[in-house]
Amino acid sequence: MKSVRERMDIISAYREVGSYHGAAEICSTTPKTVKRVIEAAERSEPRPPPAHNYDEVTDLVAQRVEKTKGRISAKRLLPVAKAAGYTGSDRNFRRLVADEKRNWRTDNHRGRRPGVWEPGDVLAIDWGAIGTLHVFCAVLAWSRTRFVYFADNERSETTLAALTACFEFLGGVPKTVLADRMGCLKGGVVANVVIASPDYVRLAVHYGFAADFCEPADPASKGLVENLVGYVKRDLMIPEELSSRDLRRANELARDWMEEVNAAEHSEIAAVPSERLCVELELLGPLPQLRANAGKVIFRTVDKLSCVRFASARYSVPTQNIGKVVQLRVADGHLTVTLLGETLAEHAVVVPGETSILDDHYGGPRSKPKRALRPRTPDEVVFCTLGPVAEAFIKGAAASGVTSLKSDLGILLRLERSYGRDALLRALERAVEFGRFHSSDVQSILIAGRGVAIPTRSGDALVTALPTVASRSLSDYQVEATS
Repeated sequence: MKSVRERMDIISAYREVGSYHGAAEICSTTPKTVKRVIEAAERSEPRPPPAHNYDEVTDLVAQRVEKTKGRISAKRLLPVAKAAGYTGSDRNFRRLVADEKRNWRTDNHRGRRPGVWEPGDVLAIDWGAIGTLHVFCAVLAWSRTRFVYFADNERSETTLAALTACFEFLGGVPKTVLADRMGCLKGGVVANVVIASPDYVRLAVHYGFAADFCEPADPASKGLVENLVGYVKRDLMIPEELSSRDLRRANELARDWMEEVNAAEHSEIAAVPSERLCVELELLGPLPQLRANAGKVIFRTVDKLSCVRFASARYSVPTQNIGKVVQLRVADGHLTVTLLGETLAEHAVVVPGETSILDDHYGGPRSKPKRALRPRTPDEVVFCTLGPVAEAFIKGAAASGVTSLKSDLGILLRLERSYGRDALLRALERAVEFGRFHSSDVQSILIAGRGVAIPTRSGDALVTALPTVASRSLSDYQVEATS
C-alpha cells in the first residue's frame, strides 16, 4: 500500500501531465497503480450539492418569511417568485416555503411554559363554527371537563345563555372565566385593558366570577379550549352532519357526546375528567339561587383558600377558620367577618371581580401578577402620566363596565387644563374611592372643590380645621387711670 506522501505525489503528477502513463513515469510506478490512486481520491472528495431550480429565489423566500413572521403562504408568494425568475413546479416551491418557515420557527420559538391550573380556578370558553352552525365550547382547566352547546349565532345573549347552561352542567361557578376578545363580551379596549360589556358584568356579579380576557393575537394562552373546538368539529359535527336547522337534535347529541368524552381517560392528565370534577366541585362557587342580598347578614363557608365570597369579590380570613361557617355584614363601605360574635377580619368593599387580601391572614406578603397598562392613543398616553391613580381609575372603570371610558379620557384631560393637575388627582382619588368612574362624576367632584363631604362612621371623632386669627393679650385691654 502506498504511503500518504506517495499517493499525494501521484495525484500531483497526474494533475500536472493529465495521463496515467505520464504520471507513472514521473513517480516510477505503473499506470494501473496511478489509475487506482486517482479513482480512490475522486471517490473520497466531497461532491458539490445538486443544484435546485429554486436556488435563485431562496433568499427572496427567506426575506418574506422573516418579514411576515412565518405566516405567509406559498400560494401568496408563488407569483412573486415567478416574477423573480422561478420556473419550477408549484409543488417544489411549496416544499421550499415549508422548509424556510420551519427554519424560521426553530430560530424564533417563543419558549412558552406549560399551563399549570388550580382546582376550581379557570373556565376557558370559545366559539367555533361550520357554516351556519355555531358551537360554544368550555373546558374546566384542572379537571379537563368539557362542555358543548350548539346555536345558530354568537350574539351576546346567546353567549351568556350558553355560559349559564355550562354553570348548571358543572354544578358550580369557577373563580375566573377566560375568553378571547370576542365582540359579544367586550364593550371596548383602553390601554390594552378590555372593558367588559354591561350585560357580561351583570352576569359576572350574579354568578360570582371574575371575567378575564386573553392578550390580543395569543390563542395559545387558551389552547385547551382551542383544541376542544377542533375536536368537536372532527368528532361530532362532521360525522353526525349536524345543521343549524335542528338545534334540539344537535344539543341532544352534544349531551351524549359530553358524557362519553368526560367518562374516558384524558391523555394529557392521565385521569378521567368526570372523576376529577367530583373533587373540583368542592372548590367551585355555589350557584346563585342561594345567594343572599347585600345589606343583610350573610352566611358563608370559608373555602380552602381561606377566603369568603361576596358580590363577586373575594375577602381573606385567617387560615385557622377554613371550613367554618362565618357571618358577613356590610355597612358604610366595609365588610366585617365575624364568628360567634368575634371579629375575624375587616375589609373595605372592593369592586366585583377584585380580591381583598390581608397578608397577616397568610403569615406574610406574597407577590401577585399584575397586568400592566399599555397606552396607545395620545389621550391614553397623557392620562397615564398622572401616575398610579390613573391606572386605578382605568382598571376600576373597566371592571365596572364603563364603555364610554375611551371618550371620557379626553374630557378628563380638558378638565386638567381648567382646574389644574393637583385638583384633578384629588378628584380621581375620590372617584376611585367611591366607585364613580364617569367623566361627569369627576367633573362634579371638581366643581364641589374642597367642600365635598368626608363620610365617617358613627362614634368617630369629627375633626374640623378652624381658621387661625391674630390674638392680643389681656393687658392690651387694661384701662389706664388718669389724674
